[in-house]
Amino acid sequence: MKNIKDFLNRGDRFAANAGAVITEVGEGFARAEMTVTAEHLNAGGVCQGGAIFTLADLALAAVMNGRGQLTFGLQSTIAFLHSAHVGDTLIAEATETFNHHKIPYAEVKVTNQDGQLISAFTGVAYRTNKTTDET
Repeated sequence: MKNIKDFLNRGDRFAANAGAVITEVGEGFARAEMTVTAEHLNAGGVCQGGAIFTLADLALAAVMNGRGQLTFGLQSTIAFLHSAHVGDTLIAEATETFNHHKIPYAEVKVTNQDGQLISAFTGVAYRTNKTTDET
């Protein structure tokens, strides 16, 4: 089985270009991090929601693909609870809540370096019959 951390850090070019990186993957758990830069800001001067979504989605991808089956997102929901600012380190921790063989479900909490909850994210995915080694 491919190392999911390497598989996504190299293969997810969109997340990499946004500065998001997987830092940990374990059974039913994954963590990704991103430091907010000026390039992440919206017109209001805070981190753009799409950047936070990308980080949460990368953590979701890691936990969903962590069992070695190629898995794609079906639906995601995010709530933005606090703003993030330049210099903040955002940490997305994904937990697989329901390990279904085809339709798994996970929750992701994005916090800043002080532990403040920035967003809550949930995702449902579809596990294919392919392994991550087949990609």
